[in-house]
Amino acid sequence: MYSIRLTPERDQATPIYLQLYQRLREAIGEGRLQPGERVPSVRALASELNLARGTVEAAYQLLVGEGYLLPRGPAGTVVSPQLPHAPTGAAIAPRPQTPSRSGSGPASEALPFQLGLPALDAFPRKLWSRLGARHLRQLAPTDLDYPDSQGLPALRRSLVRYLGVSRGIACEPQQVFITAGYRSALLLIRRALLQAGDACWFEDPGYFKAREVLEGADLRLIPLPVDEQGLRVDEGQRLAADARCALVTPSHQSPLGVSLSLPRRLALLDWAQASQAWIIEDDYDSEYRYVGRPLPALKSLDHHGRVLYCGTFSKVLFPGLRLAYLVVPPAQVERFAACAGTFDHGCPALAQAIAADFLDQGHFARHLKRMRALYAQRRGFLATALEQVFGSALSVELQAGGIHLLARLNAVQDDVALAARAQTAGLAVMALSQWARKHPCGSGLLLGFTNIASAEQALHLARRLATALDQDAR
Repeated sequence: MYSIRLTPERDQATPIYLQLYQRLREAIGEGRLQPGERVPSVRALASELNLARGTVEAAYQLLVGEGYLLPRGPAGTVVSPQLPHAPTGAAIAPRPQTPSRSGSGPASEALPFQLGLPALDAFPRKLWSRLGARHLRQLAPTDLDYPDSQGLPALRRSLVRYLGVSRGIACEPQQVFITAGYRSALLLIRRALLQAGDACWFEDPGYFKAREVLEGADLRLIPLPVDEQGLRVDEGQRLAADARCALVTPSHQSPLGVSLSLPRRLALLDWAQASQAWIIEDDYDSEYRYVGRPLPALKSLDHHGRVLYCGTFSKVLFPGLRLAYLVVPPAQVERFAACAGTFDHGCPALAQAIAADFLDQGHFARHLKRMRALYAQRRGFLATALEQVFGSALSVELQAGGIHLLARLNAVQDDVALAARAQTAGLAVMALSQWARKHPCGSGLLLGFTNIASAEQALHLARRLATALDQDAR
């Protein structure tokens, strides 16, 4: 590694971290650093080159963001195995990576601007490993049996305490069902309460993966417009007053970021009670609010048992955990338990036990507090960089919370074509208009910011995005 010339030239106008970034990238492109090869730690390279650790860290973050390097925790950082092998002297470009519609890239690495992904670099992996090791040491024969289809009792009790304090939801452990992700929770609701062909109100624009799940489960979706106060309940009553359910994101509408106003919350609850319909509350990232305290859940206002509350650990811990939870009304517990026992075999007990300890020992609350501060900072990095690079071409809509930014296009442009160009350049940007089914919501780009670790990285990514979009315009 040290045979590669990395010593920066301090008399150049180019910042030192960019010099280091460029030389490492050239070494990878020319084959002098091979895919899978480990690179020195930040501390070791900073010491070798007599540089500040932050300088080396900034260079590494750029290379990680572009897919050249892959961090592997305690195993160190390596040249991405996804890069093609190249003979010495033959420069290679970064492997194009087209994100899926969710914005998710290959399982081995996160793409820049990826949506729905928490800050993987800030997760307390060592603490999580210690909690897991303790449970493995205490493993009993009964722990090897099939897990409880409703979920580990310890985790359900932990969630009852957490939801009571943070979301204002009063419930009992028997009302809580642990599922293998949000989509599994939706399917459980479908099996327990709904029939093929039932009409379901759906926010438009709205979370397309939920839309795909419900349509795949033979429900008839009624797309309803969303404005600055959230879902248009009056339109739902006009178009399909007899609908059997409504799927809403009241705390932080996906993707527009607005909150469902109190009058509309009450109107939605009144409709559900009068029609004996169900409200599915998707509370996917309400923990991350940067102005004031998190809003109470819609479920906390439900006095007639019409709201089914869905939460997930994917956004607050890590998506690989594959744990979500569903709170059902007391009168529906028996029906849901029967469906869970028939169709589900439960979630791995070890992951549930670690999550329960993480909540009970106060780690979860401390983690959320750290992440709120970190995300507020990283959101600022990206918003500032976009303003600096794009000027008046984009307008960033900073909502009260969430883990993505909506950048509106100020000129009339095809956001789908622009997003496709950005994706070809390895940026997991999504077009706002693709989230709409019937009601126009304007042009815009959806950008995740949680894994942007520095102002320098944000500026570099904004420039990459500008280059991709300018190419499309030409």
